[in-house]
Parts: sequence; structure tokens; C-alpha cells
Amino acid sequence: MSTFSGDETAPFFGFLGAAAALVFSCMGAAYGTAKSGVGVASMGVMRPELVMKSIVPVVMAGVLGIYGLIIAVIISTGINPKAKSYYLFDGYAHLSSGLACGLAGLSAGMAIGIVGDAGVRANAQQPKLFVGMILILIFAEALALYGLIVGIILSSRAGQSRAGVKKAAAVSFSKVCICD
Repeated sequence: MSTFSGDETAPFFGFLGAAAALVFSCMGAAYGTAKSGVGVASMGVMRPELVMKSIVPVVMAGVLGIYGLIIAVIISTGINPKAKSYYLFDGYAHLSSGLACGLAGLSAGMAIGIVGDAGVRANAQQPKLFVGMILILIFAEALALYGLIVGIILSSRAGQSRAGVKKAAAVSFSKVCICD
């Protein structure tokens, strides 16, 4: 006899969400780091004194992987079908959570990489562009932060599937039993 409770395929979707959050966020972080790093290396040949100042896009891209790690840990700790029932609703909530964070991280990494590469090269030629480059990078990083926030909200919805059904059933039953 199995001690498993809930839908047996639901954890697959939950773990897929955890993997998607980490993999896609790290892909964005890797792309952003590589693309920005190429720009820093190219700029460093002309203006080596600006290398440390131009490392900002590389650091911002690296943070994207941390967002995916946070969501992956939140999701994976929420999957324990032997301790608490885990239904398809929970698996889908975790899958959507991971995809929201992961794909937002991937897109932010692409934006950071492209802006970082062009920005550090342009900053080497015109130092007044530094503040503008940083602002654009901040807005690109905000895209991943939005994905993290939505991912946390979606992940918190897991575990509420059967509670809502019980409440709705109680409300329906009370409406049927009203006798005046």
C-alpha cells in the first residue's frame, strides 16, 4: 500500500517548474555575463582604467541566476506528497511559478547582455553615457525581479486547491439548506 496522497503525476509538473526556474534564469545570467564580458574585454584594450567601472553589467547578469535559485528552492520545498496531499493544481502552480521566473530571467539576461556590451564600449568613448547605461541596466534587471515576484505569488497558491473546494462546497450546501 502506498502512502502517497494526491495526484501521482502532479510532482512531475512541480519539479519541472523548479528546473525551469533555475535553468532559464541561469541561461539568461550566462548570456548576459558572456555578452557583457566580451564588451568589457574589448573596451579594456582601449581604456584599461575603466575595466572595474564597466564590470557592473556582468554583476547584474549574475544576480539573475540567484532569482531562479530562490524560486527553485521555494518550489522544491513545497513538494512533499507523503507529508501533505499534492494535487495537479499544486503542480501547475509550481510549473507556472518556475516558468514565470525563469523566462523573465532569460529575457532580462539577454537585455542586460546586449545593453552591457554596447554600453561599456560607448562609455569608453563618451564617459557621460555611464549613468544612462546604468539606468537601462536597472530597468532590464527589473524585468527579472517582476518574474521573481510573480513566481513567489504563484508558488504561494500551491496547496490552496482543496481548501477552496471545501469552502465552495460548504457555501453551496448552506445555500441549499436555507429553509424559511
